[in-house]
Amino acid sequence: MSALAITYVGGPTALLEVAGLRLLTDPTFDRAGRRYHFGWGTSSRKLQDPALTPAELAPVDAVLLSHDHHDDNLDDAGREMLPSAGTVITTPAGNRRLGGNSLGLAPWSSTTLQGPDGTELRITATPCRHGPPLTRPLVGEVIGFVLEWEGQRDGAVWITGDTVWFSGIPEVAERFDIGTAIVHLGDVGFPVTGPCRYTMNAAEAIRVARDFELKTLVPIHYEGWKHLRQGRAELESAFREAGIEDRVRWQPTGKSLTLEV
Repeated sequence: MSALAITYVGGPTALLEVAGLRLLTDPTFDRAGRRYHFGWGTSSRKLQDPALTPAELAPVDAVLLSHDHHDDNLDDAGREMLPSAGTVITTPAGNRRLGGNSLGLAPWSSTTLQGPDGTELRITATPCRHGPPLTRPLVGEVIGFVLEWEGQRDGAVWITGDTVWFSGIPEVAERFDIGTAIVHLGDVGFPVTGPCRYTMNAAEAIRVARDFELKTLVPIHYEGWKHLRQGRAELESAFREAGIEDRVRWQPTGKSLTLEV
């Protein structure tokens, strides 16, 4: 059985160590306190410092960047470290904006990285809808990632990216046998958009755990920003009531969690 080590930095940022490769998700390394504007009257303040710096996480073989155009997924300090990563895997639109060492993947397209021992890691982009129906022209392109490599026994690893539940989510389960899901949560919303929601909430995470028959669900991007409306206490209560708490693995920031996958 193979191992996946996850070091949680905070927000959507985590270092994944698998097959001898070091992969960084959505780099956010700015200090807390600043307000960021996301467009169309939406904004938020960062409330939590990153637990680790880019220097402490180096070297990074690849960045898995769900989208480049929202500062809670790629901030100024995150942008500064991108040239030092081997490859930045992101959306086609993000690839056009970033250039350099970036690679754009449309949903269901794949690329392969080779580990130092020759193990091949296949990375497939999965679709996201970062908001209510018909908002994609406003919120832009977003992707998630499925990771597959030789030696997996409990299914592939899926990083959801910033998304709500929509028709593309069950299609991930149809195309892949997912054992572990790293789920962007937080129930994102803004006063100006009222009840509209832009990331998964607890109910949708429970649906993922059940419909995908997950072995492990790892919550991320549920804390550290003012626009995140469901924190750990609310999520834990919902998971306990739904009876899935034994599948959920919480990580303190700055600490490493090793999963047998």
